[in-house]
Amino acid sequence: MMRATLLALALPALLAAGCGSTPEERRVAAELPNDPVVAECRQEARRDPSVRNVWREMNPSNRTQEDRLTAMAVEAESNAFDACLRRRGVIRSGGVERVRPQGFYW
Repeated sequence: MMRATLLALALPALLAAGCGSTPEERRVAAELPNDPVVAECRQEARRDPSVRNVWREMNPSNRTQEDRLTAMAVEAESNAFDACLRRRGVIRSGGVERVRPQGFYW
């Protein structure tokens, strides 16, 4: 009984602590949709050579390859976008790797 009461009291405090605000320099690019630097980085990421190379390998008649290459293109574009934001000082380098969806193509 004591353990359940302690858990019931501690859980809301832990949840509230996890919802704290993030520092200004750690803002996610999705929170800055009207920022011109973010728009430029999105365009640069779409034109990145690694993204273009993945799309060159696309074979629309092979559905398995299409799924795999689409996932690889999304990852390459995300990496290029993050690299651009880091170069321009919008986000800091470091942190954890982006969570990848589970699937047979990884």
